[in-house]
Amino acid sequence: MSGVTESEAGAGRRILLGRIAGAHGIRGEVLIKTFTGRPEDIAAYGPLEDGCGRRLLIEALRATPRGVVARLAGIADRTAAEALKGRSLYVARASLPVAAEGEFYYADLIGLAAVDPDGRALGEVVDVHNHGAGDLLELRLADDGKTELVPFTDAFVPEVDLAASRVVVRLPETDETDEGSSPSGSS
Repeated sequence: MSGVTESEAGAGRRILLGRIAGAHGIRGEVLIKTFTGRPEDIAAYGPLEDGCGRRLLIEALRATPRGVVARLAGIADRTAAEALKGRSLYVARASLPVAAEGEFYYADLIGLAAVDPDGRALGEVVDVHNHGAGDLLELRLADDGKTELVPFTDAFVPEVDLAASRVVVRLPETDETDEGSSPSGSS
């Protein structure tokens, strides 16, 4: 991300770090499903905000196999904690550290133009998925508006240029004879 100004890196944008799964115990603690590399890092970036802009400060936390159990400022009983169930927890993009060389925040990839190795427009990155086998970029193709999933590997995405707001993509080859055939090969 060198050479990218704070405004280019997403100043004003919020990044989803977790979601409150429910109340934990009777003293107002909540169970949080985190989306951070290490679950306890959800408290490392300062106060969080929910989807309505309400500021939530984690006063104490502990990691458990089910998620992070946290005590939030101003939440003193189970009823107040239950009222927060389902709330998404965000932090300002500018609060996150600079990504290491060759690493990217999903939010920085979404919205980038996708071009082929010759510079021809393919479409736009509309989402990033990870179902356990590695990251996938979801591209909305410029020619027909359909989406295509592309493995986020050097073989398929050899270049990410955040300063130029683009990724170079080699779309997977498709076999025209396979399209429209039944999975079992029968008619």
